[in-house]
Amino acid sequence: MQIVIAGGTGTIGRRLVYHLLQHGHVVKVVSRQPFKPANLPAKIIFAQWDGKSAQGWGSLVDGADAVVNLAGAGIADEAWTEARKKEIQESRVKAGQAIVEAISAASAKPKVLIQSSAVGYYGVQNNDKVLTEDHPPANDFLGRTCQDWEASTAAVEALGVRRVVIRSGVVLDMQGGALPRMVLPFRFFAGGPIGSGQQWFPWIHYCDEVEAIRFLIQTEAASGPFNLTAPNPVRSRELAKAIGKVMKRPAFAPAPAFAFKTMFGEMSTVLLDGQQAIPKRLQELGYQFRFSQVEAALRDLLA
Repeated sequence: MQIVIAGGTGTIGRRLVYHLLQHGHVVKVVSRQPFKPANLPAKIIFAQWDGKSAQGWGSLVDGADAVVNLAGAGIADEAWTEARKKEIQESRVKAGQAIVEAISAASAKPKVLIQSSAVGYYGVQNNDKVLTEDHPPANDFLGRTCQDWEASTAAVEALGVRRVVIRSGVVLDMQGGALPRMVLPFRFFAGGPIGSGQQWFPWIHYCDEVEAIRFLIQTEAASGPFNLTAPNPVRSRELAKAIGKVMKRPAFAPAPAFAFKTMFGEMSTVLLDGQQAIPKRLQELGYQFRFSQVEAALRDLLA
């Protein structure tokens, strides 16, 4: 298959590029970076884009079998000033609109579009509610952003393109994302739960993230939203205990919520709040997780 990845230079994007190449697919990467990064393989096709139009790269979509949209400014890269929040929201919507533009112009349209989203769609859920894909969206910043992100490519369905929305949890990967920062205090024997430790942590190993994306590309019955989370979410205190066990470090030094709120402001909700999201629809389609338990996942990543 020929697969176009928008946002293929990010942590998940790079993992997906290598995974798809290993399975014999032709991969085309679209990025705002002016040159192909050295950490991407030479055999991919690379094109620069402006993140808001199909100019200069849209022809890559013509004749492709699938498009994967991972594009968007990082949620936790900077503090959420009003300007940053606008950038987070607009980067996602404009990227989606550019992909719709490219697909609309293609004479041979892709069979499937994988559209990124996140479990932030469900908002803050500091309770024991189990969240499947049927749960309604939240009316907070992350909830509204995810709704707009998902809606940005909805128009391709009228063009006959199967569309899958992936609502990812926290992707565990030592090459990027949250995990390297989470384990750092444990290296200095100062690790522990974040905040109350009661909040749910919807995690997924990067191997399952990319394998689930490939599974959804190849499964013609797949359409609509899918939670990309491990089937066994844990609370923050359970995650800390598992990290400590794997690293042979204590896990009793909690990071107080007020410190995160002081340092990060509204963005602190990413770590202090959570959702007990489960991959109901993914499992119903028959996907088999490589890592369903967090301790096994951490042993693979931290060993």
